[in-house]
Amino acid sequence: MTIPNVLLNDGHQLPMIGLGTYQIRGGQGIDQIVSAIRDGYRAIDSATNYDNEGIVGEAIRRSGVPRSDLYVTSKLPGKYHHYDDALMAIQESLARMGLDYFDLFLIHWPLPKRDHYVEAWRALIAAQKLGLIRSIGVSNFEPEHLDRIITETGVTPAVNQIEIHPYWINAKNVQANADRGIVTEAWSPLGRGSSVLQEPLIQKLATKYGKNVGQIILRWHTQRGIVPVPKSSSLVHQRLNLDLFDFELSPDEMTAINALTKPDGRTTNQDPNEYEEFD
Repeated sequence: MTIPNVLLNDGHQLPMIGLGTYQIRGGQGIDQIVSAIRDGYRAIDSATNYDNEGIVGEAIRRSGVPRSDLYVTSKLPGKYHHYDDALMAIQESLARMGLDYFDLFLIHWPLPKRDHYVEAWRALIAAQKLGLIRSIGVSNFEPEHLDRIITETGVTPAVNQIEIHPYWINAKNVQANADRGIVTEAWSPLGRGSSVLQEPLIQKLATKYGKNVGQIILRWHTQRGIVPVPKSSSLVHQRLNLDLFDFELSPDEMTAINALTKPDGRTTNQDPNEYEEFD
């Protein structure tokens, strides 16, 4: 299965769908990730706070797919935002995974109340120059956070991974990313724990196109130019989530899905301006 790529502002290519690994751990997790890679996933998304970097690395080695064909992401936790801590944390993450470099490394949360995210960003810039990371980016950054790091360092993130799903279309931040030449990735793209999969509109579209509701939502993301990173430990769902590039939603259908958004649509009420990541 061929997955299209999107061009990043640093010249690298990012697959248009990735495998989220949140809560995928242990020996069973290795098997699940190996199966996903063998089924066609090339972008694997992890984080230090997922406590699974080791098994992600082991799955990569067991998959039989060359490292150069894979796109591996991890993320910096808040407790390592100080410059020296961040540089060491990146090296520790690489050691846990058994890799020489990350394709993409993100600051997991801005934590503006602590106000060290510019320092963390400078560390990612340095790590990129050292060859530890190919592309650097952020996660959960609001426009004001983006503008500050860009202004103070002169370096624009390649990616901003934020919460997006039909109940929280996050239009303001998606547009802010686009205006700055930043590719948007979506975490919880299927609305983790919400009832979005039961929406009559999405079910109707699934019937029309001969797809399941997850495929309709993931296609909605990619047609918005967003890279979804769905997490699934089900081997069946993993395969189905890749099968979304052979149909296209109409402009009216895209607008109808956009209209499902809610003012309080976040899955866990994690406002990036307020959320404190203490681990």
